Amino acid sequence: MKNNIQNCTAEEALQKLIAGNREYLANNKNTGDVSGEIRLHTYNTGQKPYAIIVGCSDSRAIPEVIFNAGIGDLFVIRVAGNVIDRHQLGSIEYAADHLGVNLVVVLGHDHCGAVDAALNHDPDGHIGYLVEEIRTAIGTENDEYRACCLNARHSVRMIEENADIMHLEEERGLKIISAMYHLDSGKVDFTL
Repeated sequence: MKNNIQNCTAEEALQKLIAGNREYLANNKNTGDVSGEIRLHTYNTGQKPYAIIVGCSDSRAIPEVIFNAGIGDLFVIRVAGNVIDRHQLGSIEYAADHLGVNLVVVLGHDHCGAVDAALNHDPDGHIGYLVEEIRTAIGTENDEYRACCLNARHSVRMIEENADIMHLEEERGLKIISAMYHLDSGKVDFTL
């Protein structure tokens, strides 16, 4: 690890996410700063996101909207089923080490198509790779919501097993947690 940059603590970042989700639910829209001024500011000074969100590619689960965030607030990694492989780990390492982010949230959601595919289908091609990873995560679980939760927790474990990330957990207090987004209500549950 090369940099000693550190943004807010993991707990401060978590409180920002909780507050952002409350604002989103209260306003029913995103009021995060996406202005030309903030775009130019981050262009000139660089990005300083306060949280890393590993989320699903589902078009209904948009982290910047869910957490009422603007340009430069979140470092978002999206992949169907919020599965983890070396590509996602590399992105997480970059944001944690080089940008000083201290909170990683694996954001699963209910009614996930990738989890449904793992439970009820046997897809071919590259989708099969995602489905096999999710099947490993959920084991024999048949309940769709519980399977989504297990899948998010499995991704947390995959991140925590990475040696470079473990180093940041010990040295700097990096936290890795899972959460669930509810498509119908818009609420994020951080208590999995």
